[in-house]
Amino acid sequence: MERKQSFFSVVRGLSPGRSRSRSKSPARSASPMSGLLRRRRNHHLAPPEPFIYRSGSLRPAEALSPLKEGPDPDGAEGGDSRMEGRWAQWMKGQLARGPSVSTSACKRSDLRLLLGVLGAPLAPVHVSTVEPLPHLSIKDTPIESSSAQYILQQYIAASGGQKLQNSIHNSYAMGRVRMIASEFETANKVTRNRNSSKGAESGGFVLWQMNPDMWYVELALGGSKVHAGCNGRLVWRHTPWLGAHAAKGPVRPLRRALQGLDPKTTASMFTNARCIGEKKINEEDCFILKLCADPATLKARSEGPAEIIRHVLFGYFSQKTGLLVHLEDSHLTRIQNNGGDAVYWETTINSFLEDYRPVEGIMIAHSGRSIVTLFRFGDTAMSHTRTRMEEAWAIEEVAFNVPGLSMDCFIPPAELRLASISEASEFSQSPTVKTTVSTALHRSKITAVDGRS
Repeated sequence: MERKQSFFSVVRGLSPGRSRSRSKSPARSASPMSGLLRRRRNHHLAPPEPFIYRSGSLRPAEALSPLKEGPDPDGAEGGDSRMEGRWAQWMKGQLARGPSVSTSACKRSDLRLLLGVLGAPLAPVHVSTVEPLPHLSIKDTPIESSSAQYILQQYIAASGGQKLQNSIHNSYAMGRVRMIASEFETANKVTRNRNSSKGAESGGFVLWQMNPDMWYVELALGGSKVHAGCNGRLVWRHTPWLGAHAAKGPVRPLRRALQGLDPKTTASMFTNARCIGEKKINEEDCFILKLCADPATLKARSEGPAEIIRHVLFGYFSQKTGLLVHLEDSHLTRIQNNGGDAVYWETTINSFLEDYRPVEGIMIAHSGRSIVTLFRFGDTAMSHTRTRMEEAWAIEEVAFNVPGLSMDCFIPPAELRLASISEASEFSQSPTVKTTVSTALHRSKITAVDGRS
């Protein structure tokens, strides 16, 4: 069978599959962004028709086909509700087991955990970069809010200025990532991954953004791939084990874009934040801005037995440079099993942003690292589990106002099963009821996307 060229083999050979022999799984369809990326790197702009034709969303028969190279411990294919049930059961059993050993089954389980948590997390609340930031006001404004507005004004200026940021209509970023599940803790013992060089998974990602509120990300790691996107009205994600899913709740930005890649969206995210004090981060004095998701957003994101209790985001802005140097967010989910005690999942992600350099006048963080803690507790006193994961990334290429990028590049898959891609569905022990909805495509344009649980 003739092999098709994978997405990341085009982008500087970032695909993990490039360094190892290919599996016998069916060839993958081309990425919605691969055609444009190839033209960008060859410095040659072709007409947009071939790019639109290559979009996976224009091939309904392939759009929802799970990637065969993804981990599947049970070796089953199809059966979406059973797949999600196995994922939920695995989540509970994986954290209760011992450390990652050399067996392939445990390694695949760790890979699922890494991609599920770090693949494409979203920001806490909806923001719109089209809306202008509020003017700095002191009168009739609490000191915490007015201080936050002042800090954001300094951040915008340090990042390149509002005028330059407003001139950017789309952007592209490509980088490398390295992830590892480094520590597993139960009530009885703590086990650490002592061989981080062998246990880590390496890969790469590409991120495309376009105003208003559109983005697409594709991340390949350890032979598997997660891709997600937003067309301004709908957020979706595709994983090898769950297929394509739409996100519940309002449209939200990708968290990875807030990690030093999109200053304008970052400033808009903290518009309603409060300044709660100061703290040293890596020996650097920083102001702390705190943003909480409102109750209406939390309710909209909850579903079935899973209730999202809180989602808080902290931004640490350097007093010396004015730039964002640390990002921390924490969310708590409550799972009420039928006839059983409630179980709580708390996920905390700490990201450190480093190596700021200007790209066309915009300050971009070219490297960083994240530390994730996944804590499960609540059903019995001695059943808590804690998992620690780490990620390091480096940005290799950034471009703004890429010619040829259009709304057609952000069309979601032709069919979506309505199920939350947030922590609610991934931690729930009860299978989520999903209803398949269809979208009508006419000249590469979505005419209707409507899903009800």
